[in-house]
Amino acid sequence: MLKYCLAGAIALASVATHAQVAQPTPIAAPVASAAVLRVGTEVPLRLSEELTTKGKQLRVGQRFHLETAEPVVVNGVTVIPAGSPAMGEITDVRNKGMWGKSGHLAGRVLFVTVNGRQIRMSGAFDDKGVTGTAGVVGAIALVPVAGFLMTGTSAKVPAGSIVKSFVDEDVPLSIAATAPPPLAVNATVPVAPQPAK
Repeated sequence: MLKYCLAGAIALASVATHAQVAQPTPIAAPVASAAVLRVGTEVPLRLSEELTTKGKQLRVGQRFHLETAEPVVVNGVTVIPAGSPAMGEITDVRNKGMWGKSGHLAGRVLFVTVNGRQIRMSGAFDDKGVTGTAGVVGAIALVPVAGFLMTGTSAKVPAGSIVKSFVDEDVPLSIAATAPPPLAVNATVPVAPQPAK
């Protein structure tokens, strides 16, 4: 009887040893790679509203809305999606006037907002209405008072116009790396049974 118990104990010890060795290797978590959205990266913006000197409503310092026209991609990852909101500011306004004076407006891009963070931008644009100088000169030759009443046209930048802008600060990014395929490590290493004592 003792002989059968001893043989059974050796067999159980052998199975337990095999079970302990056959453990899968843990898979490392994906590591985030560091990247930077560099100063000077071009970001095309689309004007969300019309800007015009017509009606004399535009003022220096007035803000206006834009949005990104295309996504900005770094290392194959979109870091600024298309349609991200941006903000600009009017820097110069001249309304049309008498003697054929045309209207003029200028603006600059301030920032684009991505995931609640404002990224500083640079970029400027302007527009000038058509001067009525030729008409004024002709009118003065015929009737001097008519030249005084002639005006140029208002400056106008329509909604949907593309404004070229650039990132104005280095922005550190944390791009998650894709997880590597799991390794199949389930090999069982045979262990010699221990001799019975």
